[in-house]
Amino acid sequence: MPIDILNPVSSTYIFAVLLFVGLLFSLRKKEGTELIPPTLSQELKGFAMLAIILAHIGYFLVSDHRFLFPLSILAGVGVDLFLFLSGFGLALSALKKKLPLKAFYLRHIPKLYIPFWVVLTVLFVADFLLLNKAYSWNYILQSFAGFFPHANLFTDINSPLWYFTFILFFYLLFPLLFLKKRPLLSALLMYGVAKGIMFLHLPILKDTEHLYLLHTIAFPLGVAVAGLYERYSKKREYLEGHIKKLSVWILIPTIIFLGAIFSYFAYFSGVGTPTQQYISLLLAVLLLILFILKPFRVGLLYLLGIYSYELYLIHWPLMSRYDILYQSVPAWLATALYIPLLLGLSWLLHKTVGVMLKKKN
Repeated sequence: MPIDILNPVSSTYIFAVLLFVGLLFSLRKKEGTELIPPTLSQELKGFAMLAIILAHIGYFLVSDHRFLFPLSILAGVGVDLFLFLSGFGLALSALKKKLPLKAFYLRHIPKLYIPFWVVLTVLFVADFLLLNKAYSWNYILQSFAGFFPHANLFTDINSPLWYFTFILFFYLLFPLLFLKKRPLLSALLMYGVAKGIMFLHLPILKDTEHLYLLHTIAFPLGVAVAGLYERYSKKREYLEGHIKKLSVWILIPTIIFLGAIFSYFAYFSGVGTPTQQYISLLLAVLLLILFILKPFRVGLLYLLGIYSYELYLIHWPLMSRYDILYQSVPAWLATALYIPLLLGLSWLLHKTVGVMLKKKN
């Protein structure tokens, strides 16, 4: 059940100040001139994960949606960013060195499944021992396979795992359809297959289809942008050089202008309307441009990005079923404490999986 909190608006102000201070003190000098370096991708993943966590708290964990508003309105943008960056990263890697089908799956699928299996095992055991909650064997086996046809916040083992099924679909599809010499065609094929499956309105997807429809374009768009990124490398290098030389009198007004557009569409995002998916994609693209233009690196976002997958796997069940903070301290403090707590647990999971993958190899 949602948690009741006191003083949601003032608690939001206090947390927002703490978050701003944390981000400010984590600013670092931007290194290199590459347009979209790996560090930038990690920062964007960190932003996406933070947006998703805050949205899950503000709209689902607590009963009063004023808490964390408007920090809590970017979950859809966060999902699109993850999908876009996944498509971009896979395509960019494949354009440099395309792996055979078997090698691709052996390289990428274990990285998805092993931390996922570790977390699922812990959750099923903990729910049984601590909450006296049992699940059917069919549900357990289906979950370990990675198929989540429901996204119920309070009855599923971990409702955000609907996304796991979605990204797994694209990972399985990618090496089958990616053409190194035709990345734009590859992107269209991937979008066509995904859209075609949605068009069938399969009964097994009836409870999550609306979530997939909102984010079907993002992964193929990442593949397409990677193709353009590599194809026009000379023009990209020219652009990289000019961005680095931009004076603050041009850079700051540009960032403020784009930030104002972002804020407007974030607030009027068309939630529940057919335009929602396009506004969400627009916001993701604006964020990408803003992150490219900013002359610094945000260390806190970078750190969140490194452990974003682990954070995704653990944050909701820990806060919704095993919460110890919101029941004990003010909401702003609980939220502020959860960020380092989740990061610490994610680091531990990351290290554990790293050892398991090394032994496997």
